[in-house]
Amino acid sequence: MDIENSVALVTGANRGLGRRFAAQLVERGAKVYAAARRPDTIDLPGVIPVQLDITDAASVARAAEIAADATLVVNNAGTSTGATLLDGDLDQIRLEMETHYFGTLAVTRAFAPVIERNGGGAFLNVLSVLSWAHPAGLGAYSSAKAAEWALTDAVREHLAPRGVQVSALHVGWMDTDMASSIPAEQKTDPAVVAELALDAVAKGQPEIVADEFTRTVKRNLSSAPRG
Repeated sequence: MDIENSVALVTGANRGLGRRFAAQLVERGAKVYAAARRPDTIDLPGVIPVQLDITDAASVARAAEIAADATLVVNNAGTSTGATLLDGDLDQIRLEMETHYFGTLAVTRAFAPVIERNGGGAFLNVLSVLSWAHPAGLGAYSSAKAAEWALTDAVREHLAPRGVQVSALHVGWMDTDMASSIPAEQKTDPAVVAELALDAVAKGQPEIVADEFTRTVKRNLSSAPRG
């Protein structure tokens, strides 16, 4: 994937990791559509703000029309309600799945033909260590991320013959406002994660594991379930 000459759409680009992705893509020479539910919150120079709510079909369709020259999509937008599965609010649990699974799927379905028409390119899906580890206290989030991981693997196989690669980024806690309650020493710099991930996409890597904690969890996937 030629990052320097790419045309990228980054979802959730107004803060956190998405903002770092958008900034680094601009630095690397890409044309960047920075998408957010409120485009007025995007303050990065050199990007094209786009209104996008990935849970709204009409919003996704409009974004695909605006960014009709896209060759790279970073599916980064997400939410974290903290809902548990047995006693959490069902609307919040549904929001997690609507965002991480159905929202990512909607963007992928809208932009796959766009990228194919433009000669091929890539999707980068921002997943989580919680795609693999499923603590009870984050049951809704980890379930949605596990579903998004399965989605990523399935569409990778579907899109490969069409010249579209699909990469999955698995990462633990990052120094963003979503993880503001986590001690600093447990968090990774999101700028480092964005750089590592874009380098991996450029090399065509299907899976990117961004930190040692996530690597440890992956190594232990065959262990007996807890509890």
